[in-house]
Amino acid sequence: MASSVVLSRLAQLESPITPITDKSIGYHRLLEQISTDSLSDEFATNLSAFVDSVLGDSLGIVAARPLIGAYVNALRAVSSSGVKIESGRHALEALQSRAVSFEEQDASIREILADAFQEQEDYIEAAKILQGLQLESSQRKIPDEVKVRTWIRICRLYLEEDDTTSAESFLNRAKNLLYKIEDKELNLMFQLSQARILDSRRKFLEASQAYHGFSLSLALAEEERAFALSKAIVCAVLAPAGPQRSRALGKLFKDERAVQLDEYGILEKMFLDRLISPQEVTNFAKKLAPHQLAQTADGSTVLAKAVIEHNLLGTSRLYNNIGVVELGNLLGLTAAKSEEYAARMLEQRRLIGRIDQIDGVIFFGGQEGNGDKGTVNQANKDGDHGVRRWDKNVQGLAEDVERVSSLLQETFPVCSKPPIKLGRAY
Repeated sequence: MASSVVLSRLAQLESPITPITDKSIGYHRLLEQISTDSLSDEFATNLSAFVDSVLGDSLGIVAARPLIGAYVNALRAVSSSGVKIESGRHALEALQSRAVSFEEQDASIREILADAFQEQEDYIEAAKILQGLQLESSQRKIPDEVKVRTWIRICRLYLEEDDTTSAESFLNRAKNLLYKIEDKELNLMFQLSQARILDSRRKFLEASQAYHGFSLSLALAEEERAFALSKAIVCAVLAPAGPQRSRALGKLFKDERAVQLDEYGILEKMFLDRLISPQEVTNFAKKLAPHQLAQTADGSTVLAKAVIEHNLLGTSRLYNNIGVVELGNLLGLTAAKSEEYAARMLEQRRLIGRIDQIDGVIFFGGQEGNGDKGTVNQANKDGDHGVRRWDKNVQGLAEDVERVSSLLQETFPVCSKPPIKLGRAY
């Protein structure tokens, strides 16, 4: 409850016998008096009582509006986030029925409250408070830049709590007006938010491309660019093995800055299709975010699945064929599980080859799939790429034998029989 001194003074100001001019001056003086006593336990309730009195029946909207503006300035100067939240919430409730008449003051209070909640790391409440802003107002013209900045801020607040669904909805609003914005900082914030959403949704390939593009901006500090490049490498490593990831790894591998990062070792092995050991996977996993370590439908983590698929692709570079048991030993899986991974990659056109389930052998096509159905069908036309390769080898052997025979006839003409002449009888 407000102090008796403040309540008494407010009662005098609300009296009908007090002239309007004296009321305005009296409210301003009282607000200054309340602000000087900011260490009092009744500070928040005194401010709330002031708002209730100003919005009461004793003053009209024209007289009340500058007084609420003065209250906003006083609230902004308060150092305690707790007081800001307590008094600001009360003020918003009091203004709720008159929000149209006090739109600008309502917006200012919401921004102050959002800062206070953010200071207390209550990001969801900060986002909810900002959602109440009237950005499509008929009372005042709001610039597109203010709208975009507000939506991106709400998006980033939701991302702090990993609420990607809500974050994406506000990012999409900002996207519709982004082409009108020339502010580089806002555009960079949009790119970073987009990359974080893709990352959180496990769309790692797209996230890697977004982070890499963000890291190339010269407007950023060097450490921020290095951090974005590091995130780009992590997302590329976690992406499903295949030609698209290979292209992304190639861009990152050729980036001169990548050599200075801790993630360069695993990036190099991924790009060069070298097998990755379990110890390297364990060390890399320590740097990942919780959502990057989440389990997939088959019970494995995103990182484990990515490494298994990479090692399977690397194995296809080393061997023409391999038994499913031996492949399982190489990948650290059971024979059935290794066959399941190979079958999935073949089905998704990320690997060329075939599986002989009777003999338990996987035959690799000697090249990486490109994800294009037509190309893979052409490579596997008439059923078997291996048979065609066998035919080609036989043809080459026959040509070599014929060549040796011709050389022998030229070198030792006595030993060779003359060619048979059939004449014209045939």
